[in-house]
Amino acid sequence: MAENADLLALLAEMKKSMEKGQEEMRKGQEEMRKGQEEMRKGQEETRKGQEEMKNQIQSHVESKVGEIKDHVNSCIKKIEDVQSVKREIGEVKGEVERKIEEVEDKVQGKIEEVEDKVQGKIEEVKEKIQVKIGDLEKRLSELEDRPINFPANPDFTYSRPTVKSLTFDGQTSWTVFKTQFDVVSSANGWNNRVKASQLVASLRGSAAEVLQGIPSDKLTDLMTIENALEARFGDSPVL
Repeated sequence: MAENADLLALLAEMKKSMEKGQEEMRKGQEEMRKGQEEMRKGQEETRKGQEEMKNQIQSHVESKVGEIKDHVNSCIKKIEDVQSVKREIGEVKGEVERKIEEVEDKVQGKIEEVEDKVQGKIEEVKEKIQVKIGDLEKRLSELEDRPINFPANPDFTYSRPTVKSLTFDGQTSWTVFKTQFDVVSSANGWNNRVKASQLVASLRGSAAEVLQGIPSDKLTDLMTIENALEARFGDSPVL
């Protein structure tokens, strides 16, 4: 009987220990379940945090990308504006060059027209001078051929000088020619009008061209002709 009592007591003790162990195991499992729940919540919060961070990063990146796009578009527009201005400058430059060419053509045409007119006037003046020279030579010839009548005087007989006229072409010394011409004029007894006619008739080449600058009504004025020749050939070296 005593042994049975001890056995029952041992069994009761073992059962109690087992129940206590099971209770502790149940508590441990409960704590584990709570820990797992907390872990799940932590993971959920972590996932949410990552999602929020991802959204923030994406939003920031999209914002920056938008700013970059706007900046790029602005730069492209500026480049297009610059290219447009360059095209306009090129068009204006081309138009200006065309206008300049038109003006140059017109000016050249006017110059050629004026040159033609001037050349025509020069030829006309030359012809008039040649006519005047021809007239002067004719008159001079008439003067040379005209007899000089003096009052009848048996003691005086007129003998016409035989000194020949000179020629001047501008290639020799004007001073020497003028001295010789004055001597011939004095020997022939020419007055200033005849001297002017003889001087005109004696001119050749570049010297005769000086007559083109003398008015036709002055071609019988000795001083005018001599001054023109002096200005052209007097102080300059012989050409």
